[in-house]
Amino acid sequence: MTDRALVVVRAGALTTVQDRGRPGYAHLGVPRSGALDPPAAALVNRLAGNPPDAAVLETTLNGCAVRPRSTVTVAVAGAPCPVAVGGRPAAWGAPVVVPAGELLEVGAATAGVRSYLAVGGGIAVEPVLGSRATDLLSGLGPAPLADGAVLPLGAPAGPPARVDGAPQPGPPAELVLRVTLGPRDGWFTAQAVRDLATRAYRVSAASNRIGLRTEGPALERAGTGELPSEGMVLGAVQVPPDGRPVVFLADHPTTGGYPVIAVVRAADLPAAAQALPGAPVRFLPVRRRRSAGAFR
Repeated sequence: MTDRALVVVRAGALTTVQDRGRPGYAHLGVPRSGALDPPAAALVNRLAGNPPDAAVLETTLNGCAVRPRSTVTVAVAGAPCPVAVGGRPAAWGAPVVVPAGELLEVGAATAGVRSYLAVGGGIAVEPVLGSRATDLLSGLGPAPLADGAVLPLGAPAGPPARVDGAPQPGPPAELVLRVTLGPRDGWFTAQAVRDLATRAYRVSAASNRIGLRTEGPALERAGTGELPSEGMVLGAVQVPPDGRPVVFLADHPTTGGYPVIAVVRAADLPAAAQALPGAPVRFLPVRRRRSAGAFR
């Protein structure tokens, strides 16, 4: 039994192992996956002395609790939350030493949705297709954490960062998503395209790692036919039959048959990972791609 491991005491609502994901396998039907808030994941790795591609834990809303078998350096960032070691408050957004056997508690998010926990050496579960990321859609990678699970740790790669605390953007009060219209905006009425750009939407509670679902005005199609399945990209704004836009996130399917009215800029997607249900959403068209053709 190795002492370089974490024992999961409280798994939380949904805690998964994530890294940079497994891009390059869409032609095999494998999503990219990876951390939904890559800057937050990169920050905790930097604070803990890890390389940027080390695997971390991504929590959802109510955090988690783990107990290391050996003394480790950890860092928690992303959604702000209380952190405690052995029942005593500890720093958020800075390196923290956790002695062997002490309980590390990552509390419920006080704002935002997803917090990230890095441990010196990284989470060393077995990689699949070059990544340790949990993919909820395909089932690749380790299962979401369960109470009592034991997670192996790698060897520390470097010293922790020398900081008192690292600044990072707070969760958005309003989620503004810059989009490029197309490729299938021609499948919608002109009014629907205007609605996307001018009407108010809100984050739906049905959102998950696959997609951020919205509540708001239904976008009307220009006809009643259907598209054959085609490739989907990260940030695609797909419009299902109910007319409410869905923004595809890291675990999105690689193909789909509903039309994509726009694509969100990659730089805006980390904020989508932290938007709480009910948060207002605004789509801001900044460029129009040449349309792939109107409905016919």
